[in-house]
Amino acid sequence: MTYSFTAVRQRVLAVLGAMSMYRLVLFSLVALALIALVLSLFGVIVSPTPIELLASFVVLTLVISAVDAAVQRLLHLPWRIESSLVTALIMLFVMRPGVEPAALIGLALAGVLASVSKYLIAWRGRHILNPAAFGAAVVSIIGSFGAFEWLGTSASWWVGNGALAIPVAVLGLAVLWRTEKVRVVLVFLLIAIVTAVVRQAVQAQQFDIEFNLVTALQFAVLQSPFLFLGAFMVSEPLTLPPRRWQQFWVAALVGVLAGWPILVGGLFTLGQERALLIGNLLAFAFALRGSVRLTLEKREFITPTAQELTFRARGKLKFLPGQYLELDVPHHHPDARGTRREFSIVSAPADLPILRIAYKNGDQKHPSSYKRALAAAEPGATLAVTGTWGDFVMPRGDAPVLMVAAGIGVTPFVSQLRQLHAEGRTRDVVLIYVAAEASELAFRAELAETGVRTVVFTRDAPADLPEHWTWAQGVRLGAEGLERIVADISTRHAFISGPPRLIADLAPALQKAHSLTTDAFAGY
Repeated sequence: MTYSFTAVRQRVLAVLGAMSMYRLVLFSLVALALIALVLSLFGVIVSPTPIELLASFVVLTLVISAVDAAVQRLLHLPWRIESSLVTALIMLFVMRPGVEPAALIGLALAGVLASVSKYLIAWRGRHILNPAAFGAAVVSIIGSFGAFEWLGTSASWWVGNGALAIPVAVLGLAVLWRTEKVRVVLVFLLIAIVTAVVRQAVQAQQFDIEFNLVTALQFAVLQSPFLFLGAFMVSEPLTLPPRRWQQFWVAALVGVLAGWPILVGGLFTLGQERALLIGNLLAFAFALRGSVRLTLEKREFITPTAQELTFRARGKLKFLPGQYLELDVPHHHPDARGTRREFSIVSAPADLPILRIAYKNGDQKHPSSYKRALAAAEPGATLAVTGTWGDFVMPRGDAPVLMVAAGIGVTPFVSQLRQLHAEGRTRDVVLIYVAAEASELAFRAELAETGVRTVVFTRDAPADLPEHWTWAQGVRLGAEGLERIVADISTRHAFISGPPRLIADLAPALQKAHSLTTDAFAGY
């Protein structure tokens, strides 16, 4: 990874990070649907026709939105229109569109099943099965039986069309960059494509047909739904396990099953939607530690612009130092960024059942709806954590570590260092702590207690620094300044938590580290 790529990537993440994951996926799917409609109007896509696309979308949207609204009203939850529209759009590309009454009934049934599965086939706030894949799979299976052959639709994955390959790839890449699942989906694509090519070679040999590798590759990449399946379904956060190595296993399993559909009982093939559902079950097995409810105990300002929230976990919660949680704060009329946000965990696993997060107040003139709802939460309020995720964890062993934190980005390091201290372990760690002013240095007492060597970069000189803390005294924190302060950077595992711009500025120096793990954030 070169400096230019790192810089561009972090700046793209900063732009995409200003939009909620749901809203970005929604906009990408809407754009893809409009592109498909235009291509269908001009005859580039022969099937489905424009009227089939429009009729199917209307039916799916109305049915899924109505069921979601009814269930969420019953459960006293705010209606999330983004979730309904995303499910409808994904199913539009997965199911066979039509205008005949039987086809529209089949689409409506698939939509109902998809919507209901979000609430009935769920565990503590997370989906067990991908809703769109579930609805498509059940209707396809039902339609394979004689009594229900009249259903005029099934899973067709017509999105696997060469004319849509580039739009799917470009829009999908934006989603994957936002969710940081590029590598996971690349594993899926590589395995699915290789498996599909091998399958074509085996079938050619069985039927004594000439096999052409280039043609097989073109078919696997351009005429299959792998790009769409990976970008918009395999990457879905609520059906992925928490650790990246677990996500790789899920991606590999789905890739094999999607690349080589299996005939089951002579009735139907194990297609893409059912391959994804089996991957969902593996992911659920990995993530069974699940989510919990948190009761807010207190809030306090830890710097003039940052607050810390202290919760008590109700239920069994497991996490590794450095991981983050997704906190759901339901509220009426959520803005473009929705009702969920990710927060690094401040407290250590040893502190449970007490759990702490911290955040910067940010824009006070135009706060997000989420920030207003979180600020209004009083002690005693119960909020839901959908799960804990992330690979921002220290490597095993005793290899030396470099931690670079900007402002509130110090939170995962507080968790890691507190856990080391609680376990009585010592490790060669250097912490570079960047803040606009000395008053913005959070968790000073807790960090000082760990005894870690800390170099502070602030405009003004901090008062009463602990013995093992030093002030950089005006040294600019860039690549050159970092190498001057940490001369042995090449021997250290580097971890940086902060804005994408800082990560990009330090990239030349950080690339010299033994390894580099980033935890970029763009506010909320």
